[in-house]
Amino acid sequence: MWIYGLHATLAVAANPARQCRRLVATDSNQERLAAAAAAATASGGGERPRVDFLERRDLEALLPTGAVHQGMAVLAEPLAETPFDALLGDLADRVRACVVVLDQATDPRNVGAVLRSAAAFGADGVVVQDRHAPPVTGALAKAASGALEIVPLIRVINLARTLAAAKDAGFWCAGLDGTAPQTLAEAGLGGRIVLVFGAEGGGLRRLTRESCDLMVRIPIAETIESLNLSTAAAIALYELARRHGSSAP
Repeated sequence: MWIYGLHATLAVAANPARQCRRLVATDSNQERLAAAAAAATASGGGERPRVDFLERRDLEALLPTGAVHQGMAVLAEPLAETPFDALLGDLADRVRACVVVLDQATDPRNVGAVLRSAAAFGADGVVVQDRHAPPVTGALAKAASGALEIVPLIRVINLARTLAAAKDAGFWCAGLDGTAPQTLAEAGLGGRIVLVFGAEGGGLRRLTRESCDLMVRIPIAETIESLNLSTAAAIALYELARRHGSSAP
């Protein structure tokens, strides 16, 4: 898979868990990409191929039409998938943890942007439903801006069972809905939290909603019906991180 764009490419090249098949860059970006690759090797990753210099038109010929590559790209193998039960195991001893669940989010750029916010505000994983989520492509990776290397993107078959497993592991599951009676701030959530977001337009499906412990909303002006999924996720994750940061341990 070709991954392109400055931040996404550098993050992949520097991640020792990634297998990179080819690294390409325009002249001005060769040294920066080579340094990222060397950092991965120094951290125990496999030997990276040398960075190939390409003219801009030749680089663009390798990528989808219109790809915003910013002068570099990497041909890389997909990351190993993280099962949801493995994530729960990793978080078993954590007093505070946050997992994001997306109910039928189909836009790769939205999913990528949610991953970016998840990385920015310290979330531990993003969960999508396998049959109703986009594959990991260069466009998703570009929108994630390197977050694919930081936050696991976990695919599950059944969201209701996934939320039940999270609750059994001591998580509170909060669904985001514009009609909820209380705001996220008013709910005073802390500790181990799953934030559940619905697709734009349709929102949360009935079974997903019923699997949540409570519903909360982000307060917005009455003149605006709703927020973009990735924007809502960023605000909610910030609010949760702010509350955790100001709470006693």
